Amino acid sequence: MYNLKIGVIESLASILANKTKRLEKIGVKEIQLSCWDCNICTPENAKLVKEILKEGDVTISGVWGGWNVGPTEWNFTKGPSTIGIVPTTWRKERIACLKKEADFTAMLDVDNMTTHVGFMPEVPGSEEYLSFLDALCEVADYCKKLNIKFCFETGEETPIAVLRAIDDLKARGYDNIGINLDPANLLMYGKGNPQDAIDVFGKYITGVHVKDGQYPTNGNELGIETKVGHGRVDFECIIKKLHALNYRGPLTIEREIEGAEQEKDIIDTVQYLNNILKKF
Repeated sequence: MYNLKIGVIESLASILANKTKRLEKIGVKEIQLSCWDCNICTPENAKLVKEILKEGDVTISGVWGGWNVGPTEWNFTKGPSTIGIVPTTWRKERIACLKKEADFTAMLDVDNMTTHVGFMPEVPGSEEYLSFLDALCEVADYCKKLNIKFCFETGEETPIAVLRAIDDLKARGYDNIGINLDPANLLMYGKGNPQDAIDVFGKYITGVHVKDGQYPTNGNELGIETKVGHGRVDFECIIKKLHALNYRGPLTIEREIEGAEQEKDIIDTVQYLNNILKKF
């Protein structure tokens, strides 16, 4: 059996408010801790989170850092100008958020932080790309000094754009870069086939979101998310390729709905994944 840890995304706010009650209900002991409000990434809260998770015997595979500055629209019309640190309007403030979240990651003794950097510019050498690359370097440098990886969650960018950015960061001396593969996002943004994307950047994958979805059907809106096993992602193929790469990171379930149906879908997905992992 391919022995990978299966977990879920859990928000910092939820852990602080409800401790591990939801995780106990779902039956998982591994989380990627997400936070969109860097103002609660304090030493006091880091200490509290460590105490709560230790009591519940829960481990953190990574931290997902967002931002609470400016609008964010998950679509093709406003997304390029509102997501991540590509938009220059809020870049300085969002980098400051990521730095606070990187500090929080280190306080938790976790070795990686992930974010959506945005719709990466596709033209190498352009002013837009070089400016964006400088921004990536600023975050990568800060993370490197904290001995943590700075990871790109796939979605808004093509696989080759991600690979090019990593190559360019390595050329500037940053080897602390990783990829959080979200296979559904590659489909939902119409940016690539997630199975084939592993052939492009597989060696850099440090985390995986287990999420499913469909390709877009118009030029303005993302494709729809689905329950795992009901979309276009071939998870057996993906896990087979990860196994060949000797991937040892987590499989983090993400279901972007709320309530009882979300919990049921996550529980079903745990079993779905275990059935695949038994084949390797």
